[in-house]
Amino acid sequence: MNRAINFSPGPAVLPVEVLEATSKAVLDFNNTGISIMEISHRSKEFDALIKETQQLTLQIMGLSPDEYSVLFLGGGASLQFLMVPMNFLRNQADYVNTGAWSKKAIKEAQWVGKTNVVASSEEAKFTYIPKDIKFTPDADYVHITTNNTIYGTEWKTIPDTGGIPLVADMSSDFLGIPRDFSKFHLIYAGAQKNVGPAGVTIVVINKKWAEEKGNPNAPTMLNYMTHIKNDSLFNTPPCVNIFVVNQTLKWIQKQGGVEAVYQTNLKKANMLYDFFDANSDFWFTPVKNKEDRSIMNVVVNLPTPELEAKFIEEAKKKHNMTNLKGHRSVGGIRVSIYNACPLEWVEKLVKFMEEFTKVNK
Repeated sequence: MNRAINFSPGPAVLPVEVLEATSKAVLDFNNTGISIMEISHRSKEFDALIKETQQLTLQIMGLSPDEYSVLFLGGGASLQFLMVPMNFLRNQADYVNTGAWSKKAIKEAQWVGKTNVVASSEEAKFTYIPKDIKFTPDADYVHITTNNTIYGTEWKTIPDTGGIPLVADMSSDFLGIPRDFSKFHLIYAGAQKNVGPAGVTIVVINKKWAEEKGNPNAPTMLNYMTHIKNDSLFNTPPCVNIFVVNQTLKWIQKQGGVEAVYQTNLKKANMLYDFFDANSDFWFTPVKNKEDRSIMNVVVNLPTPELEAKFIEEAKKKHNMTNLKGHRSVGGIRVSIYNACPLEWVEKLVKFMEEFTKVNK
């Protein structure tokens, strides 16, 4: 297989063995003679698949099925921006603004009710994670975005909310960095970064909180209890996508779990940051505080936009390295190195960066 070296921010690279398993299931799922694209979501075969995938998710996260439910929903993280406040924002909620996706979540929450932006790094173009945040004592919940794909920052230490329920958009570092997931009442993640393809959103939710604090008058499809009670089968779920998530979770287990995957992710990120810091007169990293640097999305600038365009073009032409262009809102270069990105790809990229520096500096 002639694979491009794909540094896409999402949909992102998946393990080859997951792609191979999926290609087989597209033709014949579990020896049923039926494609995973054709299988009934009410069949016993698919029921076994979705239940196993829920169990695997909680097992990898170290959470109890008695306390948490795993949901597979549509609409991406963008729909969760609305679902969270529609279910839980009764009086007021606290949000921390650390980037474009936080701003979108805040906008939806403001549509529902009183939304407090208790901390923000916008004044510094989102180049750091706010510290020592004072939360509203009677807030219904606190919302954070753990990794910021556009600006290259990431929460390494989860804030102490003083007992206020914590909600997190983990779309771009879910299961890529070890965390005490029991500190969260609700986690949501678009799967297309670390654990699957675009088209399915994973929601991990504290069942007691949903039952006791959820809005019973929320519209049926936007009510978490609808999906908890129906095991994500109230409507037809994205069957193929859930199969890919299942296979990716098994791949994570095979690597040694989140901690082992994280160690590889850390090596990849450090390899890049060490190079940029050693060549800081040519490669400019906007996130100066090492504690705040993302290990998922490494952003960097060259002295001119022309040099950046040249680098991106040569990387593609000479080495088949793709999707290195920074987000359109900030420009520059972005290297997305999610779980399935091989260490060898980053080694090749750094070698090319060294050559590019010598020729163009």
